[in-house]
Amino acid sequence: MYQFLEQTVDRYMTRKVKTVSREVTMDELNGLFASDDFNAYPVVDQSEVVGLVTKFDFLKCFALTVSSMVPRYDELMKRTVSDVMIHDFIYVNATTKLVRVLQLMVEHRLRSIPVMDTGQHLVGIIAREDVMRALRDCTRGEQRAV
Repeated sequence: MYQFLEQTVDRYMTRKVKTVSREVTMDELNGLFASDDFNAYPVVDQSEVVGLVTKFDFLKCFALTVSSMVPRYDELMKRTVSDVMIHDFIYVNATTKLVRVLQLMVEHRLRSIPVMDTGQHLVGIIAREDVMRALRDCTRGEQRAV
């Protein structure tokens, strides 16, 4: 477990990140979630990350409230990512310790976190599966010793 405490994001993050633009419709986003099996996409505008859109954000647009009328499915599917994306999102850099990433994921119930460089450019994404892989890698010897 001590080995895990020293691990950083850069060793386990996914470097090739699929992104979406603000103009992507809910219908297109639904197709992307189905085909890629991702839980979130960074939203990029002119190579700058301007937000994050998750499966939860997608589902929120279908939630009914007492004050809202039931919109038609077709109308909702024409909405765009800019209507539902998160503008203020948590991100880390490549030198962030995985133990900090784990803490952020647990505290905020995050499935993945964008990785940004010092110029605020997207360089990767770190997901729960990546952290779980790091834990397995770092504790293999400890399991046999018990």
